[in-house]
Amino acid sequence: MTDKEGREQSEAEKLSESLQSAQISDGEAKMSEHRFWNTQPVPQYDEDDTEEIGPIDPVQSADEIQKTPYPLLGQFEWSECTVEDPKEIDEIYQFLNNNYVEDDDAMFRFDYGRDFLQWALMPPGWRKEWHVGVRVKQSRKLVGFITAIPARLSIHGSSKDTVEIDFLCIHKKLRSKRLAPVLIKEITRRVNLVGIFQAVYTAGVLLPRPLSRCRYHHRSLNPKKLIKVGFSRLAPRMTMMRTIKVYKLPEKPETPGFRRMEEKDVDSVLELMRKKYKDYKLAVEFSKEEVAHWILPHENVVYSYVVEDPETKQVMDFCSFYLLPSSIIQNTEYDTLSAAYLFYYVVDATRMEMVMRDILIEARNVGCDVFNALDVMENTSFLKDLKFHIGDGELNYYLYNWKCPRMEPQENGLVML
Repeated sequence: MTDKEGREQSEAEKLSESLQSAQISDGEAKMSEHRFWNTQPVPQYDEDDTEEIGPIDPVQSADEIQKTPYPLLGQFEWSECTVEDPKEIDEIYQFLNNNYVEDDDAMFRFDYGRDFLQWALMPPGWRKEWHVGVRVKQSRKLVGFITAIPARLSIHGSSKDTVEIDFLCIHKKLRSKRLAPVLIKEITRRVNLVGIFQAVYTAGVLLPRPLSRCRYHHRSLNPKKLIKVGFSRLAPRMTMMRTIKVYKLPEKPETPGFRRMEEKDVDSVLELMRKKYKDYKLAVEFSKEEVAHWILPHENVVYSYVVEDPETKQVMDFCSFYLLPSSIIQNTEYDTLSAAYLFYYVVDATRMEMVMRDILIEARNVGCDVFNALDVMENTSFLKDLKFHIGDGELNYYLYNWKCPRMEPQENGLVML
């Protein structure tokens, strides 16, 4: 397949990055109007780039932080969502499944599973009060949601206790009520109450002002299905048989010592991450407990593998991906598109392309239809050779109440769900 043919992908194939990246937009923010964000401690478009590193607003004392929740319209009330309760996580799942991010053509919608949500929202140090819902008083129906989880970040060499903001979602029929700004202000207040004043979040839309702008790339694993459901199409002068052959992978991994990660590997993986991720300008500083939570394999959620020296049995490299399927909204044959997303990795001792090919094989073998990866970290070193196609949407990274120089995608070592 020529480069030109490879670029001639359908708009549907390029929806994945817009799905994954619209974490905090809800369609309310536009480049021409930032009524809310212009009032927040974030870099603005009319400001010059800075070489300074530090908070935008000074740290508040406990007495300065509002103790009561922000007011809502009379028919609504705040609710702390109990994500460890099977009944309530099912309610959150149904709410997100019906109202969260979907592509512009309403063909696909993210399908965050119940196990995935509990994994995403209950890392070490999680707090119930940071799983914030808005309910209708009379019916108790959930109509708004936002979350925060703790994360210690290294930002241009400075270590900060922060939170990752995610899952901002408003019921489709209520998006004119401007609930999103109130939810953001309320989660900010709750985080400030425990002495944390910085946050990181992502968006597919342009808000004031991106720290880093990254792009998704897609690798077909099941091209026949992707074409049938409208996710991609046959390139010019290509038959289905030739397309399948182009994307064919070996039956099993081929890297010597490549195996599934086990609990005994946590210390080794933590050591690899601490050595590698200090080189990035934005990265999480993981604890042992966090590596165990985020990286250890969890069936149908996250898959992780190590490369072990056959002689010394020492773990030399590791790689991981998580699963995030999408509901296929209008197709009589298929109802789910299974997607893998490249997560954290350290590959220094083995050839990068070989390990990443093995990860593609493992994703294919657990039933994934497509494999997605940002151009962060060292990803551009293998994307072209492994037949990934570039998307046309961008994922923007933002910091709340922190100023610092902008960074290139390859300087970014943070992956958000």
